[in-house]
Amino acid sequence: MSGFTSSDSDNDSADDSSYVSHSSSSSSSSTSSSSSSKPKRDKTGAEEAYHQDVVARTAKYNRDPLNDREAAKAPPKKTKNRGVAARRKKEQQREERAKQRRMPKSDDPKLQASLQRQELQYQDAEENAARAELLLPEEAGVLEAEGVMEKTYKFKQIEIRKAVNVLTSRKIFDLSLPEYGPYCAVDYTRSGRHYLLGGNKGHLAVIDAQSNALLSEIHVRETVRDVSFLHDFTMYAVAQRKYVYIYDQNGMELHCLRHHIEPTRIEFLPFHFLMVSTGRTGFIKWQDTSTGQLVAETRTKLGKCQVLRQNPFNACVSAGHTNGTVTMWSPSMPSALVKMLCHRGPVLSVAHDSTGKYMVTTGLDKQMKVWDIRTYRPLHNYFTSTPGTSIDISQKDMIAVSYGSHVQIWKDGLRTKQKSPYMKHETPGSAISKVRFRPYEDALLLGHQKGIGSIVVPGSGEPNFDSYAANPFETNKQRRENTVQNLLDKLQPEMIQLDPNNIGRVDRTPQDILSAERKKSIEANAAIAKANKKVVKKTRGRNKLGKRIKRKARNIVTKERMLMAEQKEKRKRDGADGVGGRSGEGDKKVKYGAALSVFGKQKKATRSKGATGQVTTR
Repeated sequence: MSGFTSSDSDNDSADDSSYVSHSSSSSSSSTSSSSSSKPKRDKTGAEEAYHQDVVARTAKYNRDPLNDREAAKAPPKKTKNRGVAARRKKEQQREERAKQRRMPKSDDPKLQASLQRQELQYQDAEENAARAELLLPEEAGVLEAEGVMEKTYKFKQIEIRKAVNVLTSRKIFDLSLPEYGPYCAVDYTRSGRHYLLGGNKGHLAVIDAQSNALLSEIHVRETVRDVSFLHDFTMYAVAQRKYVYIYDQNGMELHCLRHHIEPTRIEFLPFHFLMVSTGRTGFIKWQDTSTGQLVAETRTKLGKCQVLRQNPFNACVSAGHTNGTVTMWSPSMPSALVKMLCHRGPVLSVAHDSTGKYMVTTGLDKQMKVWDIRTYRPLHNYFTSTPGTSIDISQKDMIAVSYGSHVQIWKDGLRTKQKSPYMKHETPGSAISKVRFRPYEDALLLGHQKGIGSIVVPGSGEPNFDSYAANPFETNKQRRENTVQNLLDKLQPEMIQLDPNNIGRVDRTPQDILSAERKKSIEANAAIAKANKKVVKKTRGRNKLGKRIKRKARNIVTKERMLMAEQKEKRKRDGADGVGGRSGEGDKKVKYGAALSVFGKQKKATRSKGATGQVTTR
């Protein structure tokens, strides 16, 4: 055994023949000496031991974490042929999955082969998903009540601060800024690293959320209605009293967008590089921030609009109006894609979840309704003591709604109706005007009358972030590279629609049916246009310039006009004298002749009764 150990330590890749000769020589020497106490080693047993050691060393450096994880959970196998057992186990799992999916069996060998390939793809996908779980070590934590009588909404932020670590406790703060409030505009970057504050009296500030360090602070000395970050924290847009302004991270004014008149709300579409705004004029405008062009502007025809939120799933924007309706818009359509009657009064706030399936609205009727966008029907509603002013949905589908000086957080409130809220918080004497969840963190930012505040909401944020989508720890070089990559991957505005899965889909309808449908649609549109066409009364040249001048000159008395009027009067008198006598008819006969005198200008026939009783006509 000592010879095997030393040879293996010197060279792990030693040849089998060298070890066999070495072991055989040692066995022959032990046989010749009768005083040796070592037992004889069988040749087959030595080879098997060597191979087992080689396999163990190979598995040590080439092991698969998934196999180790499964081996730790599975009981030890007693079979000698481990490869056959593993194949049998995989076949059994494949059969079980096939039974669950009810995969049909076909006599066609080509179809059966395609089904088997599909099954192998499913198997690879499951194994890759299991391996990917190792890269997601963090799990979301939630508040848990002990016993039936204890409720999670009774927990205060002071109690949570004592129970969490130091980094989490820094997320609980209240910044008092009473001279610049109310802070009705707050926003986070996509990674949640920075947040932006906007006071109604013109105060703007960009703050690092990790260190709570102030990056820039300015005062525009004008009313600020809304703020929004653009592609990253280096640029942000501000909806001021008259126009939309673009500032950089240092507070320097970069652009003044004069097409956006009296804006009230702005949104930014990160995958399309589009800034969307709405205002008092009732228009919704899309502007490309990469080229500076105004892509589209649409009139809502519903008056002043103060509610605008984007759907992160399909990039459509939802606008809330004063008549209780919510409309969904796309830059490629001149009219609303969807128009829903959601409340009996004005709509105050709208929010969408990350999957684009659910929408939450609040109105002046003191109701918070949850809608299914797939069917455009309400699922359930909640009542608030005062009208809800702001709504936001977290990455884990928690709903935060503010009303008055209170804010409520509802857990799992989209799919099922909850009996009680998950958490509550109050800012005494200060009405809350804006709430926003922090991405990838369990924090909620509040903008209220006297400043801003932040509370901890366990389980609201996604615990594992994707560095390719949004990296909170990115460097300046990574940020610049991501900006260039996002510009190269920018989507066109025409791709914004209700169902983004329709892009690239092939329509397999026959051409004759498509042409017939197109013809019917053209005829229907022509009939509608003809029915709505207004009848215009033609003036036939009465409003030409010469005619208007002549009409104005009628009231001007000149020497020429007086002479013309006198001549006209004289002709009328002479004509009257000529028609009345017998000589007039003679003149006509001389002028026209005897045969054509009947075509001359005749007077109206009059009937008179003479002395003899006969009726004569003149």
